[in-house]
Amino acid sequence: MIRAYFKEYSPWYGLYLVLSLIFLLTFYLYHLPLFYFISSFIFNVTLLLIISLYCYWKFYQKIKILHHFITVRELKNLNSLQTPSDLAYKAALAKILEEQLDDRLYHKAREENLQQLIKVWSHQMKVPISAISLMAQTNHLKQSDVQSQLLRLENDLARLLNYVKFSQNQSDFRFEKCQVREILVDLIKKNQVFFLQKEISVNIQGDWELKSDKKWLSFVFSQILDNAIKYNKKGGHITILIQENQVLIEDTGMGILKEDIPRLFEEGFTGYNGHEHQKATGLGLYMAKKILNSLELEIAVDSQIDQGTQVCITRK
Repeated sequence: MIRAYFKEYSPWYGLYLVLSLIFLLTFYLYHLPLFYFISSFIFNVTLLLIISLYCYWKFYQKIKILHHFITVRELKNLNSLQTPSDLAYKAALAKILEEQLDDRLYHKAREENLQQLIKVWSHQMKVPISAISLMAQTNHLKQSDVQSQLLRLENDLARLLNYVKFSQNQSDFRFEKCQVREILVDLIKKNQVFFLQKEISVNIQGDWELKSDKKWLSFVFSQILDNAIKYNKKGGHITILIQENQVLIEDTGMGILKEDIPRLFEEGFTGYNGHEHQKATGLGLYMAKKILNSLELEIAVDSQIDQGTQVCITRK
């Protein structure tokens, strides 16, 4: 502790020594009696010793308080430090602690959301698994039914894995030339079993070539189509109109409440439809919005109850 004290106050002791030597040189050059210098020097050294003891006590108390603060992490433990420099340090520490608290709260909220998501996802996984299990027990394994349940599992699992991946690394993009029509046609073919089950017809027109990430763009369109199928009525229709710098996907489903539309892109928000039909995790449109922002695209939703929903994706 003493070594640390002298390390901090060494410039002042060095200055005192230099001034003493200058006074001694002055006495010597002017042939002044050294007795007066020695008497003054002894007095000053005595005073310096008293001041040094006081400064050391203050230094010791300050180090002790700071060590206690490192353990407890409460700013009230630093209340006894009131010098201007100490107040500046306290202000800096307060800001750092506030930022750390915000980070902890953010990560805690993310962890709670992830745990809730896993619970919801686990519950959703039970439905197709139970359906397949029941088919096997009753020997009613229709190929189309099994295929639809497996596809549900695959889509939900892909949504969960992509959510975790995108949350951890939002720069995983590989830009290349993409044909929007080709991406949508592939998704329609992949989900054709759902279209057949609900007797939903699809009409797709136009094309748009853009430079984007094909994988993430396909994921976005899959979320939109999944909602268009999920909340569409039996025998409904989906129209996809592709133009330069715009994709419009319109369905004839149940629609969305007007008050729910502004919150559709919030994480975990399911709205009335999600609560009523217990089919939503609140991640699809949230992730779609985030991904499209990274791809420099915009998404807008318009809907009317019992008349359908229109989703429009445009270039920024």
